[in-house]
Amino acid sequence: MDPRPLLLIDAPSLYFRAFFGIPESAARAADGTPVNAVRGFLDMLATLVRTRRPDRLVCALDEDWRPAWRVELLPSYKRHRLSPHGGETVPDGLVPQIPVILEILAALGIPAVGAPGYEADDVLGTLAAREPGPIEVASGDRDLFQLVDDAAGVRLLYCGRGVAKLDVCDDAAVRARYGVPAAGYADFAALRGDPSDGLPGVPGVGEKTAARLVARYGGLDGILAAMADPDAGFAPGLRAKLAAAADYLAVAPTVVRVARDVPLPKLDTTLPAAPAEPQRLLELAERWNLAGPCRRLVDALAA
Repeated sequence: MDPRPLLLIDAPSLYFRAFFGIPESAARAADGTPVNAVRGFLDMLATLVRTRRPDRLVCALDEDWRPAWRVELLPSYKRHRLSPHGGETVPDGLVPQIPVILEILAALGIPAVGAPGYEADDVLGTLAAREPGPIEVASGDRDLFQLVDDAAGVRLLYCGRGVAKLDVCDDAAVRARYGVPAAGYADFAALRGDPSDGLPGVPGVGEKTAARLVARYGGLDGILAAMADPDAGFAPGLRAKLAAAADYLAVAPTVVRVARDVPLPKLDTTLPAAPAEPQRLLELAERWNLAGPCRRLVDALAA
């Protein structure tokens, strides 16, 4: 029998998806407070536990959605998501639901961890690097394709179409989707750019050209070495575009690459078979009108 995986959850990715996937009017507490994101998140988590059958589970959090060290390197990083008050633009209806999610996870005994100065992606990257495999990372964030590592047994459960239709991605799947190996995804993304993260990319270098360059030269270091070699046959026009973006290319890969060395506490990742605080969970379920989602998740954990 194959060993059961450690399931790493990109919590912000899933609860944002839940918030926009379920109308606020469809899930409310008795006092009228929307709980659509909580309900959707719990049901997605139950589906993942039931279908992926992990024996370990951790939820990763955004302690800092726009780390200063990334912004210092690339000021445009996620700048378009800034609210007028300087924080992240988050729907008003979602803000009060995040603490509810964390309270329920605590009552269940499911660890939820973040780190000052780092995003959830970095927490996931660090756990994927330090914990024994197999590991499955559940997220709708394309940047996490770079975590896929066949040798270490790390796969991405890409939730772009929801957890019921997730794509289980190994290195071959990343190559089929983008034309580059998972190890080259960060350099590919830096070249191509990503408007959702404020990454401008190299003007005139689209996805196909970026993929071709990474596939041929192995990554940005190889691409820059070929540019400097007059005998490498590098197209003059492409060389000019890359040369014009030299300052951007000097920092963008560091911004895009997920950190693998975040200082995280030691965690008990064991999947709880029963709630750690059953009475507290019952109180939360009743208060927020979440008896059904809580029961489904508890049943999935016990199965």
